[in-house]
Amino acid sequence: MSNSAAKVVGLVGVDDITLDLAASLLASGYTLKAFHAQNDSPSAVEFSKRFGGITCASAIEAATVVLIIGGQTLALKEALHVGFAAAVDVRSVSSNVKKKQGVTAVVLLISRLEQINEFILGPNGVVKEEYEISGVVDAYVSKGMSEDLKGKLMIVSSGKSNAITKAHPLLSAMCEKLYVFDGEIGAGSKVKMVNDVLEAIHLVAAVEAISLGVQSRIHPWILYDIISNAAGNSWVFKHHVAKWLKADHMKHETLNIVVESLGIISSLAKSLPFPLPLLAAAQQQLLGCSNASGGNYKSPLFKVLETAVGFNINAAASEETYDPEELASKLISSSKKVNRIGFIGLGAMGFGMATHLLRSNFTVVGYDVYKPTLSRFMEAGGLVGHSPAEAVKDVEVLVIMVTNEAQAESVLFGDLGAVQALSPGASIILSSTVSPAYVTNLEQRLQGNKLKLVDAPVSGGVVRASAGTLTVMASGTEEALEYCASVLAALSEKLYIIKGGCGSGSCVKMVNQLLAGVHIASAAEALAFGARLGLYTRDLFHFITISAGTSWMLENRGPHMVNNDFTPFSALNIFVKDLGIISHEGSSRRIPLHVAVTAHQLFLSGSAAGWGSLDDAAVVKFYEHLTGVKVEGKLAVLNKEYVLKSLVPEWPMDPINDIVKLCENNIKPLVVLDDDPTGTQTVHDIDVLTEWNVNSLIEQFRKKPKCFFILTNSRALGPDKAINLIVEICANLKSAAKAADSAEFTVVLRGDSTLRGHFPEEVDAVVSVLGHIDATIICPFFLQGGRFTIGDVHYVAESDRLVPAGDTEFAKDSAFGYKSSNLREWVEEKTKGRIASSNVASVSIDLVRNGGPDAVCEYLCNLEKGATCIVNAASERDMAVFGYGMMLAELQGKSFLCRTAASFVSARIGLRSRPPVSPKDLSVHKDKAGGLIIVGSYVPKTTKQVDELKAQMGNALKWIEISVDNVALKSPAEREQEINLAAELADMFLRSPMDTVIMTSRQLIVGRTPSESLEINFKVSSALVEIVRRIATRPRYILAKGGITSSDIATKALEAKRAKVVGQALAGVPLWELGPESRHPGVPYIVFPGNVGDHKALAEVVKSWARTAKLSSTKDLLLHAEKGGYAIGAFNVYNLEGVAAVIAAAEEECSPAILQIHPGALKQGGLPLIACCLSAAKQTTVPVAVHFDHGTSKQELLEILELGLDSLMVDGSHLPFDENVFYTKYICQLAHKKNMFVEAELGRLSGTEDDLTVQEYEAKLTDFGQARDFIDKTGIDALAVCIGNVHGKYPATGPNLRLDLLKDLRALTSEKSVILVLHGASGLPMDLVKRRIMAFPLYKKTCLLAEQRCIDLGVRKFNVNTEVRKAYMDSLASPGNDLVNVMASAKEAMKAVVAEKMRLFGSAGKAP
Repeated sequence: MSNSAAKVVGLVGVDDITLDLAASLLASGYTLKAFHAQNDSPSAVEFSKRFGGITCASAIEAATVVLIIGGQTLALKEALHVGFAAAVDVRSVSSNVKKKQGVTAVVLLISRLEQINEFILGPNGVVKEEYEISGVVDAYVSKGMSEDLKGKLMIVSSGKSNAITKAHPLLSAMCEKLYVFDGEIGAGSKVKMVNDVLEAIHLVAAVEAISLGVQSRIHPWILYDIISNAAGNSWVFKHHVAKWLKADHMKHETLNIVVESLGIISSLAKSLPFPLPLLAAAQQQLLGCSNASGGNYKSPLFKVLETAVGFNINAAASEETYDPEELASKLISSSKKVNRIGFIGLGAMGFGMATHLLRSNFTVVGYDVYKPTLSRFMEAGGLVGHSPAEAVKDVEVLVIMVTNEAQAESVLFGDLGAVQALSPGASIILSSTVSPAYVTNLEQRLQGNKLKLVDAPVSGGVVRASAGTLTVMASGTEEALEYCASVLAALSEKLYIIKGGCGSGSCVKMVNQLLAGVHIASAAEALAFGARLGLYTRDLFHFITISAGTSWMLENRGPHMVNNDFTPFSALNIFVKDLGIISHEGSSRRIPLHVAVTAHQLFLSGSAAGWGSLDDAAVVKFYEHLTGVKVEGKLAVLNKEYVLKSLVPEWPMDPINDIVKLCENNIKPLVVLDDDPTGTQTVHDIDVLTEWNVNSLIEQFRKKPKCFFILTNSRALGPDKAINLIVEICANLKSAAKAADSAEFTVVLRGDSTLRGHFPEEVDAVVSVLGHIDATIICPFFLQGGRFTIGDVHYVAESDRLVPAGDTEFAKDSAFGYKSSNLREWVEEKTKGRIASSNVASVSIDLVRNGGPDAVCEYLCNLEKGATCIVNAASERDMAVFGYGMMLAELQGKSFLCRTAASFVSARIGLRSRPPVSPKDLSVHKDKAGGLIIVGSYVPKTTKQVDELKAQMGNALKWIEISVDNVALKSPAEREQEINLAAELADMFLRSPMDTVIMTSRQLIVGRTPSESLEINFKVSSALVEIVRRIATRPRYILAKGGITSSDIATKALEAKRAKVVGQALAGVPLWELGPESRHPGVPYIVFPGNVGDHKALAEVVKSWARTAKLSSTKDLLLHAEKGGYAIGAFNVYNLEGVAAVIAAAEEECSPAILQIHPGALKQGGLPLIACCLSAAKQTTVPVAVHFDHGTSKQELLEILELGLDSLMVDGSHLPFDENVFYTKYICQLAHKKNMFVEAELGRLSGTEDDLTVQEYEAKLTDFGQARDFIDKTGIDALAVCIGNVHGKYPATGPNLRLDLLKDLRALTSEKSVILVLHGASGLPMDLVKRRIMAFPLYKKTCLLAEQRCIDLGVRKFNVNTEVRKAYMDSLASPGNDLVNVMASAKEAMKAVVAEKMRLFGSAGKAP
């Protein structure tokens, strides 16, 4: 579809509303053509003259790329939006668009769903095949009724996502406010029905209220003026009652229109089925009116209602009136000062009123039966009494704000009641809602006690009570009113003095409560009905608030219903009482109050169900429990696998190569302003700058990069500082790009994938410097973090579920919280309405997957300049398709500003993902210092990850917890002490070397405001920075958890000005290499976002980077050797030099090793030798295990079991076979309970080792026949065999090994999963250890099976002793000048032998 073609709109059916739509389209640059059945009609003539539109001879001629069908005339009824009178038959229009080529979307402006279904859609809701159109969108057009929208057009639209996407620019251009409901078409009709339900109920309730008020002798204009500013107000009341009182009836306000509309709705409700008791009552009232009108359905509606209620409202309205507010002003001006007030009833409303009086400089003595409330009141500065009598002592005015008449009676006349303690002449203000009759009677009783009464009920709710902005309706004698005027004025924004004496104020309140109660109940009925119709109730609620169905109570209580939050602000039982009073008054005055009485029954039902103490909005539960619907406007949690599988297939072609080519051709480079370092989590080989002076930026631009990052860390700043920072950076970018001849670049504001950050402030800041752009792109999709945008709703994956982002922990962020999961609504929420959700464009998944990059390009090119556009995506292919489409649009001259998560960046520059980077890839495993892990993030996910890290690696890491209270809230001295201690401990641990975790205490401390919370965050982050700055030891690696934390550590603590993104340590976890100017150049820096990964992710990364990640047990080492086909040397050690030699060789050769302690060495070295070995093994950078060799003594082995070694050898080779089995089995069972690896020997080696000598005649080869039995009976893990090997030196002729026996034993041990061990490896030539790699033998005499040697035949552990000892002894021949020289010489000599053996055994380079 070309851009010019898309700007032509065909209209079928021209009327008043269509003309308004045409005016909007024309103003947006559209060309109009129209067909009308009567081309000479006034509307058709005006279309041609006013708009210069093209009049077509047929509907087929009008059908262009976009076609609007006016199925009925769209003249809105100012009284009731009941529908549209027929003008163009849908039947004839639909026949004319058959086989019409090029029609992209048909927008049906039809109010009745059945017509759409009959003529356009098939039985499955899909457009009938005979219409060659790509989609159908319906629209309900109405005029806004709010102060902001007065008379401006609104549209409710629905349809398939691809049709909505194509029609969205057109729909937005036609109206001021657009609401899009997901799913099948017909939402417009349903929304209209819900609105009609409310209008009808409000209309009848208004009639009942005015009737009750007039019968109570309250002037109708006074009622109108007061109710219009009170909680009983509604759009219907405010706009229609005035016309009624003026006898200004519009001709179309006829009974038949209303009755017809309600009949359609009732029939639908019956078919669902769904109860609408309030609508039924209103309908019955109207049907009763029809009888009263003599069947004259064309009579004006209010005239018919007058007849039904039996009095002439116009006559009452024409009676002489007065100004209640003017009376109040006069009384206030003449009132005398009141110093001391008593206040009884400190409930939700009463507490707010009483504390406001305190703030108004009155002395207030309070009383309430609930003692904690009295404590709160004292904390607020009030005085308290412990009984009504005590509270009213010496007061001039007493205010009573209790729940009902019984409570009023009790506090006045009961035990320790107020009346007996009040001073004569004092005044009582009764603000409770009670019956007028009670007030009249009470005044008479109080006169006997020389007390005055003011009847002063209030309206306005808890918030307005606390603010002193209530509406007060006061009546009484002039003396009483004048005495209390200053108190009443302090409580009210609107003070009305009602003539007629005590009881008149309560009459007005009674009328207000009738309306308020009905409006709460009708809101419940309407929203529940909408939920049953399948409408998203949150959107429905927002639409109603600016429509004719709105009311004060709907706007106030509706959020309680859609949020499913019934925290009591005003209890449901209050309306049980108030509507009960009203029902009684209606009955006594013979006034039919059908709707009010029905509402009373609904509240009674709620009370009976146990909801009486909940908020009065809980009346909605009546419908929920009866029908099973859920009114809560909460997006559903979805099954991730099901949703992703249900999407249309991905675009088949991978555009990454095309993107790479465009990047190579120097298309605009991306400059990513990253509000924390985690934005690099999908890229590699990309530069990150932490400074942005012009010279640095010029240098970067001259490299001709396809992308580079600037770390702003603006999320850690307040809004003003963030704006100033972005302005500064953009100004520098602009100057640098010009100087480097790179004038064009695209800015990406990389933000949090869970929608936190400074939006729209940062967008506005960029535009203020770089100028207006064609569109702002919002794209928070981030696959690695489990963030998906589907149907305009942003989801966070939690295990196998997709949770709407607004319902996650991230939306509750103290600084950047939000409520909306729908990104259109999120934009409106964050811009505070400046950008309406209806004006936000959307690239749907259907568009991306069905149309590919070209469709994306076309869509972006057709956006209105300055538009905001969200991107739906559920895969990296989606992201790449969109990125390529955007690049194509840029080639056509379009400019974009992007607010995105990390996935967009890698897609836009054509990067493919790489496997995670390991320590071995960077040779970090050779460094000896400990790693440093800093945890500052407070999101609950981080806390769960830290808990899991403790569970998996608690003892293997050193933990330092920083008290947030000490560093953020305490004195500077306490802060300094906390910082200094942590730095000293960390430095010591890193040197030891131990991987060390520095973490903030996990209790989240927030400020009273977002700015205070940011300030606390700053103090905590700066403390972590200072701790790291004071650590002198260079860590092996650094991991920073949390965006703000990682930024501050990199830039402030480590003084990095640039870094290179190496890749990722885990999916979504960036890994940097710090620049040469930093304090620790080249140190790997792991930037771990607070919101990435499951609860095991942090532990997974730390385990792969920490020293404890090495294989440390003998079993692990030997199993890996078995898998890798090499052997590991077990080197006997006797002293510190020997231990150091083995460790140094192992680290140098990157080889696993075993430190082996012989009984003779243990006898001399004792426990210190074992401790030395264990400590060395723990601190080394390669896997090293500690093994006890040749345990011939049972007692000795029992002691060894308790010392923490990895493995031991049970040597019963000197015993007869059965005794050897018994001895070995006994020790083996004990060792296995401690997870120790057990080696045993079968056969006996000759030779000498550590003063233990076995003569040749005592030696014997391993008996193959006994070996199977020995393994089965003992349960050993490794078998040391004798195949001609010896301890000590081999004869000059060389070793004579029985490799044939070894081959047989290998087959057996493989079958039994037992490791083969060979002692006596000192002196074994290379060709016997492994396959020959030399052309000549080391010994004249070679062995049989020369092509197969010991390692090939399965030996995985070689014991080495003699050669290492000899190297030590030889080194003593040249001892040097000092003992230190002796130690160094001995260590180097032994290390050389050990290293040679490691290479011989094949273990060199095998350390993980």
